[in-house]
Amino acid sequence: MTKLIERARRELSKKELIDRYTIIVNNIVVDISIYSKEDRPVPEYVVSITNISDATKIILEKIRQEFISRMNLEEIENLEQTELINIRQRFKGEIKKLIHKYFPKADEKTTNMLINYLIEENLGLGKIEILLQDPALEEIVINNHKDPVWVYHRKHGWLISNIKIVTETRIRHFATMIGRDVGKEITNLNPLMDAHLLTGDRVNATLLPISTKGNTLTIRKFSQDPWTITKFIEDNVLSYEAAALIWLAVQNELSIIISGGTGSGKTSMLNVISNFFPPNQRIISIEDTRELTLPSDLHWVPMETRLPNPEGKGEVTMLDLLVNSLRMRPDRIIVGEIRRKREAEVLLEAMHTGHSVYSTLHANNAEEVITRLTNPPIGVPKPMMASLSMIIVQNRNRRTGKRRTLQIAELTPTGDPRILMKLNISKDGLEQVAKSETMMERLKLYTGLSEEEITFDLKEKIRILKWMIKRGVTNVNDIGLVIAKYYMGTLKMY
Repeated sequence: MTKLIERARRELSKKELIDRYTIIVNNIVVDISIYSKEDRPVPEYVVSITNISDATKIILEKIRQEFISRMNLEEIENLEQTELINIRQRFKGEIKKLIHKYFPKADEKTTNMLINYLIEENLGLGKIEILLQDPALEEIVINNHKDPVWVYHRKHGWLISNIKIVTETRIRHFATMIGRDVGKEITNLNPLMDAHLLTGDRVNATLLPISTKGNTLTIRKFSQDPWTITKFIEDNVLSYEAAALIWLAVQNELSIIISGGTGSGKTSMLNVISNFFPPNQRIISIEDTRELTLPSDLHWVPMETRLPNPEGKGEVTMLDLLVNSLRMRPDRIIVGEIRRKREAEVLLEAMHTGHSVYSTLHANNAEEVITRLTNPPIGVPKPMMASLSMIIVQNRNRRTGKRRTLQIAELTPTGDPRILMKLNISKDGLEQVAKSETMMERLKLYTGLSEEEITFDLKEKIRILKWMIKRGVTNVNDIGLVIAKYYMGTLKMY
């Protein structure tokens, strides 16, 4: 016995708590602990439900098993949405009776909490619902039923959780349920699915034997609290000087492409530059799945593409929406990602006809942006690049998990990039490496300002950004209000 106690103490000493916080999910108090262990290469993300005792969980599991025996997952999967709502209501009524039987002293709040817990375990995503409610998580990954669920944490990067999905059938059920809610399907004949939750979170699913170790689900969470320019500066993603330069470009309707690898923060930067849009202009955004969150006072029309139905009908492509948007009198056009030649041609043509365009592209640096755009499969003529004013390159260090702006470049009249700022990795900060020529000449031409006046304007913008950070202005709508007042000339800084 003494040896066992000693061994347990040694094990605890190897386990270091590196973070801890609490979230509330349907009145259920959930404790999140992140531990570092000597024998594990990555930290562990531990979920503990604190206001439901172990004894209560045993009784709840008994109730859950009783309902599972009455209706199997295949029957639930084949239900229409209206039928599913009716099933939920029926479950709610019957579960309530059983809870009153086993927990006669439970008040209404406790009863509802237990009902929600059981319904999510039966008809929802179970413990995955808890992960979806953690604002610190960006990605949730199920690789198979044998391995624990992995999560990507904003602060700590990839973590292995203490949550497992019990069977491959359960993972497939999750995928089928998610797809059904948005008119998608995943089957043995169609074992790959891109979809989204009703909350906007992006979902990719694959089935055996395509994913050879098991069925998979990858959920990229839709940020309810989007990145803003002040959050980017506070998090050292970019500098005050870089933020002011981007603001100057956006204010004066210069078109921008944001590039970078997967997870580097391209869409986040697209959100950030939208903080600088004036409220008296019409903005059209086009995405495959809604990820942007613009200030609420903007004149914004968000649009989404649509995949064809199982019969191959009803598809609405990004190109369809892009061509249609030009008939909607837009002042600014935001496109989630450039993928094909026709999309790039229409975008560049929109720039030539006086529209301000903002989009993302998969490329690791400014040179690669031009290479990708001017070579197959996109392959637009290089002279067309001259209508593009700025390239912002985002980067994520996979070792540290840090996201940073890697480069800010302008486009020369020949369509070649000139790097203005680049990341000094050793100092972890952006440094100016060249003075703007093409953008400066364009700004002088269209604004009538001298170079000295433009320099003064940049300093004024830096002063406003510092004032917002000092005042704790980080919410997207609050920043939108400050920027709107700045454009109207009514901003007062105390």
